Amino acid sequence: MLVRETFSHLGREYTKNDGSQREVHMSEPVYQALKEQQRATGHLSEYVFCTGAGTPIDPLNVNKRVWKPTLKLLGMKDRRFYQTRHTAATLWLASGESPEWIARQMGHASTEMLFKVYSRYVPNLTRQDGSAFERLLLQRMGGGVE
Repeated sequence: MLVRETFSHLGREYTKNDGSQREVHMSEPVYQALKEQQRATGHLSEYVFCTGAGTPIDPLNVNKRVWKPTLKLLGMKDRRFYQTRHTAATLWLASGESPEWIARQMGHASTEMLFKVYSRYVPNLTRQDGSAFERLLLQRMGGGVE
């Protein structure tokens, strides 16, 4: 998926900066979900997500009528929809994806921002007792794990 512009309540705009222009890997489940959505709305508009009239959906309206009520229904605390971006980065880190790959997906110029913002949410990355490294050394040196 190519990211070339943004869409908000202000309309279509150039990305925040040139570094935000990027190619984002799309997982197969996401691809299939978007294809299914396109089958449902493709006859209405060039937009995958659109109103019944084929116009782009209003992000503020979706926030008010879908996002916030869904959080409330699930008993979750209120949060901005934008925070799903943080969830994705955290889950990628926790699952062991390459930090360089994640940084590119997020549109970051380097991994510095990634580690500064997200590393605290991933227990294995924030250990401060040295035990993870010790286990790795024991495994590599044939000592096994105790």
